[in-house]
Amino acid sequence: MSARKETLGRTIGIVVAVCLACSIVVSSAAVGLRSLQETNAALDKQTNIIDAAGLLDKAAGDIAGTYDKYVEERFVDLETGTYVEAPYEGYDMFKAAKDSDYNVRVQGSNVGFQTRAKVASIYVVKDDSGNVQRLVLPVYGSGLWDLMYGFLAIEADGSTIRSLVYYQHKETPGLGGEIVNPAWKAKWDGKQAFKDGEVAIQVKKGAGNDNPYAVDALSGATLTSNGVQNSVTYWLGEQGFGKYLSKQSWKS
Repeated sequence: MSARKETLGRTIGIVVAVCLACSIVVSSAAVGLRSLQETNAALDKQTNIIDAAGLLDKAAGDIAGTYDKYVEERFVDLETGTYVEAPYEGYDMFKAAKDSDYNVRVQGSNVGFQTRAKVASIYVVKDDSGNVQRLVLPVYGSGLWDLMYGFLAIEADGSTIRSLVYYQHKETPGLGGEIVNPAWKAKWDGKQAFKDGEVAIQVKKGAGNDNPYAVDALSGATLTSNGVQNSVTYWLGEQGFGKYLSKQSWKS
């Protein structure tokens, strides 16, 4: 009986020692890799913005350099549609959306979230002469399984859509997941966001290529298509970037 206790105790001791050693290794690796992870996350974000900006070919692999040269991050008070300073250093509109000091409740929308940030980040894309070419706006809303996150690029006229780039979603591969299909993404190029001052862009079946206000819905993915519609309608509307786009603050 004594031998069994001693054996059990040693076994438990070894297990604890191994677990402790493993936890130290994992913790050390996590801390050591944090900086690299943050760098990669920032580069991934810049890549998606550069994609929405239509600068991927021009970048030729130099994402960070192209971003620094042509893209400027600005902050917009969505209530007034005007530029403001970042509320604090390292401001993150997605974290702010969950902070009662920096958020407001969504009113009368089925976009899929209850609160959004008062101040949103946007990305102004300029050419070599410093003229504004595009505005890259963060848009998100619910899809079939979870929120879908993307960037909507609008031309400097404030209405012509150039691209919709989704970079994070959990939609079904081959169905709703086709939101990242280049062929479907290309359908957004040249579409008009507004008509007579109202959000006009639609995601619907049989839209065809000639309708300037509509994009074909995804086949077999009605809920995802509805989610895209709800997201775009919300973020182009009065609660989103509507006032900013109407005022065309980037021209002043």
